[in-house]
Amino acid sequence: MIKPDGVQRSLVGEIIGRFENKGFTLKVVDIGAMTWLGLKLIAVDRPFAEKHYQDLSAKPYSLVDYIISGPVVAMIWEGKNVVLTYGKKDHWRD
Repeated sequence: MIKPDGVQRSLVGEIIGRFENKGFTLKVVDIGAMTWLGLKLIAVDRPFAEKHYQDLSAKPYSLVDYIISGPVVAMIWEGKNVVLTYGKKDHWRD
């Protein structure tokens, strides 16, 4: 997911390019006469964010306020070890 600051700073294309450069592809789903790409610009609502971040609610900063502060880009990526690669610290800088 590209969070609000990445969207606001116009980094969506750059971040997608970095995933593609590592050989990953966005999920494509064919449903009848339509083809869907695994990417969506969404606004996270407060109830969803509060539930998602409930285990981190004791932090001194508000992840809820941050994630609802603007749109995010949700994506579904495919490729060998995409989860391991994405989970690395500073993965997007590689």
